[in-house]
Amino acid sequence: MSSFVVALDVGGTSMKGGLVGRTGEILHIDRRATPRDRGPVAVIGEIRSFIDDLAARGGGTPEGVGLAVPGLVAADAALYSANIGWRDVPAADFVPLDVPVMLGHDVRTGGLAESVLGAGRGVSDFLFLPIGTGIAGAVIVNGEPYGGAAGWGGEIGHIPVFPQGEPCACGQTGCLETYASASAVARRYAARLAAGTDTAEAEATTAAGISAEARAGVTLPETLSGGAASAGVVPGTGTTVAGAAVASAAPAGAAAVTAERIAALTAAGDPVAREVWDDAVEALSLALATYTLLLDPSVIVLGGGLAEAGPLLSDPLTERLRGRLSFRDAPPLRHAALGVNAGMLGAALLGWRAAGFADAGVAWSVDVPKSRV
Repeated sequence: MSSFVVALDVGGTSMKGGLVGRTGEILHIDRRATPRDRGPVAVIGEIRSFIDDLAARGGGTPEGVGLAVPGLVAADAALYSANIGWRDVPAADFVPLDVPVMLGHDVRTGGLAESVLGAGRGVSDFLFLPIGTGIAGAVIVNGEPYGGAAGWGGEIGHIPVFPQGEPCACGQTGCLETYASASAVARRYAARLAAGTDTAEAEATTAAGISAEARAGVTLPETLSGGAASAGVVPGTGTTVAGAAVASAAPAGAAAVTAERIAALTAAGDPVAREVWDDAVEALSLALATYTLLLDPSVIVLGGGLAEAGPLLSDPLTERLRGRLSFRDAPPLRHAALGVNAGMLGAALLGWRAAGFADAGVAWSVDVPKSRV
């Protein structure tokens, strides 16, 4: 096999790994569970085993290894992750091979990939905003992710958008993530059903909404997700907090509430869903207006599960954002181009940079991220 790097995107639930060649071709992709329940030592061991197996699949020694991990991260060490439980792990401890290695923060590494290969290609300054179980952003300045003085840069999910609003899992009140993450949308819809109807009425409301969805021919991508069993994510860590909140708030018949379902119900005209969706759009517009006035991005790239709703989210958000920026134009909203491969492709860029190729990705084909093996 030609020269390659091992790229690994480590999440709290699963790890996505791949082999990526010098010209950007994806030679192999694989996935494994993250054994978080067994502790940080077990996770590190599984990462080492995964990297070893991927390298063997490549039939030779990789030029380098790139790792995208959650929490506070330096290029040469994973400093802290409440989600996984490690502290001050040197980059070399993740890799069983004597090759160069570079670490990156998971969201910022995805933002790097979108900058070099995806929706931000050719744009020097933008915000990459994946909206999933939680919300965090990658601040891209001069084409590179900016982490700030201590690595907390990009925690836009914890901007207080409604200071007198609902409590957030982080300990603050009224955070963007509490209203606009996929898990928050699911939780708030279920809670309103529980507060406003008895069980029979809730079942009827949900069934009516689903019927309306079917009549309207509403279809949404399967990737739009945000499990109803998550209430929030601690900033900088990816730690899910109060996981039973949605299930306990949901009445019988609404236990399977997800952000995908609520998006479909919103499109079908369900009044409760539309109210929750509108709150999410309002919260996003407030946070993005603040970000725009501070950093003046050329574009805002929306990713993650909630962005898979497409125009249902982007159209009202564009209108709302324009209305909040009376004396200047609002930056255009773009949909992320790399999808679930962003973190892994960003890790590949880190791997090639570790190997001494600082310009990795610049000359790669725009179609490269779509390749499959």
